[in-house]
Order: sequence, then C-alpha cells, then structure tokens
Amino acid sequence: MDDEFRQRLDQRLEQLENRVALLERNLDLVAAGQRRSSLRSLWRRPPMWTFEQYPARMLNLNAFNSAPAIPATAPRIAMVTPSYNHAQYLGATIDSILSQAYPNLYYHVQDGASIDGTIDLLKNRSDSISWRSEPDKGQSNAINLGFAGVDCEIMAYLNSDDVLLPGTLAHVVNYFMSHPDVDIVYGNRIFIDREGLEVGRAVLPRHDGKVLRYADYIPQETMFWRKRVWDKLGAIDESFHYAMDWDFILRAQAAGFKFARLPRFLSCFRIHDAQKTAATYAIGVREMGILRRRVLGFDPTQMQIRRAIAPYLVRQLAYHYAYKLGVLRY
Repeated sequence: MDDEFRQRLDQRLEQLENRVALLERNLDLVAAGQRRSSLRSLWRRPPMWTFEQYPARMLNLNAFNSAPAIPATAPRIAMVTPSYNHAQYLGATIDSILSQAYPNLYYHVQDGASIDGTIDLLKNRSDSISWRSEPDKGQSNAINLGFAGVDCEIMAYLNSDDVLLPGTLAHVVNYFMSHPDVDIVYGNRIFIDREGLEVGRAVLPRHDGKVLRYADYIPQETMFWRKRVWDKLGAIDESFHYAMDWDFILRAQAAGFKFARLPRFLSCFRIHDAQKTAATYAIGVREMGILRRRVLGFDPTQMQIRRAIAPYLVRQLAYHYAYKLGVLRY
C-alpha cells in the first residue's frame, strides 16, 4: 500500500469518525429535547388533570381495601344527582349509590325534563329513590332544588355520569364520626371512559388551602360536607354554571371550615364527548377568573398561577409515582 493511498484512507476514516461523533451528539440533543418535552408536558398536564393516562382496561373493584363497618348510629346522608339527557349513564350512577347499602340515605335525582328515556328509567327506580323531572335553570339550580328542605347531617352531589366506588359512604361516615372537627372531606379519583373502563387515576397529596386559592384540585365527585357548612354558606350560587363547586369550596374555606383529604379512591369521573366539562370550557375560564379576582384581589397571570401551584404539583407527582411503584397503597 503506497503512502498516497494510505493518506486518503486515513482521511476517509477520520471523516467517518467525525460524522459518527456528530450523529452521536445529535442523538444526545434529541434525547435531551425529548426529556425537556416530557417535563414540559408534565408541567402542562400533571397526572391529576390528565384524564387518559393509559389504554382502557377493566376496573378491578376487588383490588380496593375493604370498607369499614357502617356504625349502628349512622348519620343521615343526603345525596342529589342533577341530570339532563344522560339516560345512558344515569343507571350506573344510581346503582353505584344504592349498592352502598347505606341504611340512613336520602337519594334524589333532579332531572331537567329530559327527553332521552331518563323518565322511564326513573319510573322504574321509583321504589328506591326520590326523583322529579321538570325544567330548571341549569345544574346549580337543579342541585339546589334537590336539596331543598332536606333533613340530614352529611351532604353531597354526584353528577349523572359519575359513580361512587364501593364502600365510599362507609369510609366517609366513619371518618366524619372519628373527626368531629372536620367539615369537608374528599379523596382520590379514577377516570373512566364512556363504557366504564378505567383510563387513569389521580392520587392527591394532603390538603393545601393556599394552593386552592389559585386552582381547584378537589375532585367534586369525591366531596362530602356536613350540613352545617350548607346552613352557614347558603345554597350553590346559581350564577355559576361551571365553577359552582370551586365557588362553594372557596366560600367554605373563607368561612373557616376545615378540609381533609382521605387517602382512598372514592369515586370515578367519567370522560366522554358530551360531558359538560368539555362543552362549556370557555364559560369555565371566565368563571374561574371571577373567583381568582374575588379571592386574591387581583387577576393573576398564568405564570403566577403556575408558580403558586408548583409545590403542590410536585407533591402530587411524587404521590402519583409512589402509588404506581406500590409504595403507597389505597
């Protein structure tokens, strides 16, 4: 091999080595970009607000801890379901409440004059539930109509597409009875699709009243409160059509009522195309702005909101992965 050929070969090898080094550098940059993108995605959509986290699967109800015994002196619970044209989901909602087998329960469905078969469904359940079907002024009004004149000690409302998990009422009542200073409780949630298949879970850290002023992280379908809260605050504010639960929560917090997060999955939040949460998001943005201005005294920027809730999101992320890894069990 002559010297000229060897030099050309060495030059070619050097060029190839440089190209391989450049390719490796580019791959490292792509990987770093993907990691940053993943972190930004977690920042924008933390697990507690990411509904579809994995492919749909059957919800294994036997995997949850058994419910405690219902006390002999069980306090009266009043639950209301506001409904309008949700016949395809309402039956599951009703069954999830009645199957709790709670002995001192008042359950009422307030329907807004549905035309989709809801009334026939309610007539078939009339032996076990209370119901009315009449035009109303929206969800908030329906909830207030359902609770009007009710005598009870504990209250909650469950929308007509959500469901309670087995044992929820027993857990809630036992906690209230052993913690007389607590006024409002809530817990972890499961996301289900229109067929009732599980698509995600939200595991929440301990309650944080400061963060609650910037963002509503409490799953409404898991929330129960003592009637003394309702008696002091008054009914649901019917001027709100999307953020009525956050308004109620913020008023309760301002009045000094005590909140507690129960370390248990209590309910399932159903994801589907026609749900109100998706259909009225623009209204929700406006109403959430109203509540932030009222509570904070100013209109925070998105960056200010993110900074205020960042510590809670970090804790929620830690709880999320601790649960996925089996460190936390519920």
